Amino acid sequence: MLNWAARYFPILRVLKQHHLLESGTLLEIGSGSFGIGTFRKVPFTGCDLAFKHQPKWPMTPVIASAADLPFADRSFDVVLASDVLEHVPPNLRKKVICEAARVAGQLVIFGFPCGNIAHDLDKELRQTYLDRNLQVPEWLEEHMEAAFPEPNLFEDLSGWNLVQFGNESIRFHRWMMRSEMNRNFLRVTVRLVRYTPWLLRPLLRLGDGEPSYRKIFVLSKTTA
Repeated sequence: MLNWAARYFPILRVLKQHHLLESGTLLEIGSGSFGIGTFRKVPFTGCDLAFKHQPKWPMTPVIASAADLPFADRSFDVVLASDVLEHVPPNLRKKVICEAARVAGQLVIFGFPCGNIAHDLDKELRQTYLDRNLQVPEWLEEHMEAAFPEPNLFEDLSGWNLVQFGNESIRFHRWMMRSEMNRNFLRVTVRLVRYTPWLLRPLLRLGDGEPSYRKIFVLSKTTA
């Protein structure tokens, strides 16, 4: 749960900066059954290949491929994809970005573990699971299937201004993911995220730094 907060809180800050935190139509690609609705109680559309659990308000679920979104151009104010692009086959990643930009009217936000240093950290994490005789999570096994995306995927995307920043230092991410192997740590952090998110926000910002595990890319529509 803490790792969800670590990756969504920066996105919430971006939405607030663009006056879209409490209003505006939003599509989350690869949302899973909960997505940003865990932290932003505003109706949104969640798109995924399947939903393991029945999605609940504020999500309206849609089953579809991120590379072929069933929406018209500029259908949403915001299109968001958090820790999704690394699960997409490399030959489709550019297509997913272009589809997100096509259906977005104002803002596109991608966040994902970026580059070799992040990939090496996840290899190390996977080995830690094996050394402790723990089941390796499915998402982590998928991280081993291909190299992580790189910033050059956003080159040549006309009509958009790009801003990027780091999220979670390598050191902080290593500590957090190993800590979440402990059930007591999970119980405590679930309560913190649920009942005192205002306390966690400044603490999690202290975990940002370079080199970073994740990069967040914010595309805002250029004005004519």
